[in-house]
Amino acid sequence: MAGSNGKQKTARDMILSLALIGIAAAVVYFLTIPHDDHAPELKRVDYRVELLTARRAASYPVAAPEGLPSTWKATSVRFQGADSDRWHLGFQTPDGQYVQVEQSTQKRADFIARASQGGRATQRTETIDGRTWTRWTGGRYDALVLQNTPGSTTVVAGTGSFEELTTMATALKME
Repeated sequence: MAGSNGKQKTARDMILSLALIGIAAAVVYFLTIPHDDHAPELKRVDYRVELLTARRAASYPVAAPEGLPSTWKATSVRFQGADSDRWHLGFQTPDGQYVQVEQSTQKRADFIARASQGGRATQRTETIDGRTWTRWTGGRYDALVLQNTPGSTTVVAGTGSFEELTTMATALKME
């Protein structure tokens, strides 16, 4: 009988040890690992210097918004002169969606597919400030593609609604 008493203590000690390890793991999990489910705050970027550079270097009139509400936050900017004079300007919309302005001298079909991330042209067009834009859907981003721009292609695309894409396209000034 003496042997069974020792086995009971060993099993009880194992259970107590597991419980203590579980409590310690829970404490570490709740106290040291951040549990913020919110997306990180994106920093606003100042794109004026890159815009001036692009407008001097590009072979086409570079588009940038004027008069957007301050609730639209510029989050990314790039001009790649060696890559088909590629201009990129990204924004976070007031409701947290993404809208980008893309321009390039790259082959139109390839550029639009890349900017819309796989979108396809629809039959719908919109006239904004006397310019005709075609809606593209079906890709990762919806897009508005400016028709008949000699020498370059302009695309406004993103996760934002067509209303937000239209707001951006309306604000664009090309110089």
